[in-house]
Amino acid sequence: MHLMSKYDVIVVGAGPAGLLAAGRAAEIGSKVLIVEKMRQPGRKLLITGKGRCNITNNAEIGEFVKHVYPSGKFLRSAFSQYYSKDIIDLLQKYGVESTLERGGRYFPTSNKSLDVLNALLEWVGELGVEIKCDIKVEKLLVEDAAIKGIQANGQLFLCEKIILATGGKSYPATGSTGDGYELVKKIGHTIVKVMPALVPLETEGQVANKLQGLNLKNVKAVVWINDKKMSESFGEMIFTHFGLSGPIILTLSRFVGIALLEKSKVNITVDLKPALNEQKLDNRLIRDLNEHGKKRIGNIFKFWLPATMVPVFIELLGIDPDKECHQISGKERKQIKHLLKNLPFTINSIRSFKEAIITAGGVSTKEIQTKTMESKLVKGLYFAGEMIDLDAETGGYNLQIAYSTGWVAGNSCK
Repeated sequence: MHLMSKYDVIVVGAGPAGLLAAGRAAEIGSKVLIVEKMRQPGRKLLITGKGRCNITNNAEIGEFVKHVYPSGKFLRSAFSQYYSKDIIDLLQKYGVESTLERGGRYFPTSNKSLDVLNALLEWVGELGVEIKCDIKVEKLLVEDAAIKGIQANGQLFLCEKIILATGGKSYPATGSTGDGYELVKKIGHTIVKVMPALVPLETEGQVANKLQGLNLKNVKAVVWINDKKMSESFGEMIFTHFGLSGPIILTLSRFVGIALLEKSKVNITVDLKPALNEQKLDNRLIRDLNEHGKKRIGNIFKFWLPATMVPVFIELLGIDPDKECHQISGKERKQIKHLLKNLPFTINSIRSFKEAIITAGGVSTKEIQTKTMESKLVKGLYFAGEMIDLDAETGGYNLQIAYSTGWVAGNSCK
């Protein structure tokens, strides 16, 4: 087997976590090699934020960790070492200005994720980091519970420190196919069961299909697990041919995925009028029905709903659309009110890793040092980014996890 050059640090994966890890390790004097199995670095970074790249979030650490699962507390030390201002400053140094948008989300002012990737590549390039693409790691070389190198493409690359930043399993076309999990399982690490997260949901029946393409803003979705309220989210959602998607649905998908794994019954109700409580909504319905007493009820729903929703809504209610408003009974009015506040969907499944923004599960945080990202089982092995059992809501949180854990891992390779 052909022996290649010896390095101080080898980083596996050229995504944001890997690039931050490699750059920081090189800054403090290490000879660093990044190996990437794809033909180009950073492919997944290019598609983040729909190609705009939601760089990070400006939330304070105490607030940020509340948006991370299963336990954001693991990240407190990493965030205290490298946080949102640090990545914004680094990118600015290489010509990427950032714009703060609603929800505390930072985007490149250019709205181009390629600018973010190019800035990181320029940074690591200036620091002398070597990047080899089309290199697939087959094995981690370990002796006496310590790292000795990697075997990749039938060749040996020797080093005393390895940072694994291979990503999870989401968007496998970008190279995230779970390779890192298999590598570390073979040397004794525990992998918490992985599943798609920040992913659309498939629903029973045809209601979502009939509404496909309809985008709703300022609505509230509530997850019910075995008829008990589990979580809720307010904002924007969209109906698809298979079910539900959009920001608030993606946020809730983690709870749904876990419940489905446990064979629980999962329902989502959508409150179409969250700004109005039951009494205020009832008062409005009474007012509108009285005001338009001789008009057909089918024509009045346009005051309460988007036009494309009206026929589907009337069908669910089972009310004759030709019925005049003054003929609507108190019972029927209550049915209308209830459905406006509780449009129901039974969830059959979550969509696959191909459509998931992030992966839930991964290398157990119980086996990783919080201050260094080093393995507690193998000396010289470090973890960064999505392959760790950490995932967060949308809003730049997941990318910041990648930067911070990557930087800390690189900084620990002294």
